[in-house]
Amino acid sequence: MRKLIITSALGASLASPALAASGPFFSLRNTDFVVLLGFLLFLAVLAYFKVPGMLGKLLDKRADDIRNELDEARALREEAQTLLASYERQQHEVSAQADRIVANAKEEAEIAAEQARKDLKDAIARRLAAADDHIASAQASAVKEVRDRAAIVAVAAARDVIAQQTSAADKDRMIDESIAEVGAKLH
Repeated sequence: MRKLIITSALGASLASPALAASGPFFSLRNTDFVVLLGFLLFLAVLAYFKVPGMLGKLLDKRADDIRNELDEARALREEAQTLLASYERQQHEVSAQADRIVANAKEEAEIAAEQARKDLKDAIARRLAAADDHIASAQASAVKEVRDRAAIVAVAAARDVIAQQTSAADKDRMIDESIAEVGAKLH
């Protein structure tokens, strides 16, 4: 490769029109020759310090680094996809669990509502029975009170009627009969 570069540089320099005008090519006064010498010296310094090999190694290292980064990126992407799938699966599980909880809550609410209706019916029935008992008791009390009043009024009326219709002799005779009857019952 070095020979190719040197020959191409020499060939291009030899064929230049500047050569014909400026004199011999291999002269330090010819700028093309001096530039060619500087370029060849530069290439020799690069070859001596093994710069092409170092550049190749650096490029190979950079390619390896890029390959490693790509592999790491692929691994991270696969891990991210795995995590995403895991989170989606967990989300579906949580969603299903939430649906089950809602269904159970609805079922329990229906059961509680039915129990509340039953308890309400029982409470209403107890209150109606208590009210009926209270009404019956009040009615019985009122009937007893009316009977008692009626008996008192009847006794008072009978007393007034008897007092007006009986004479003093009949009164004495009735008292004597009553005393005799009470005495007979006591002995």
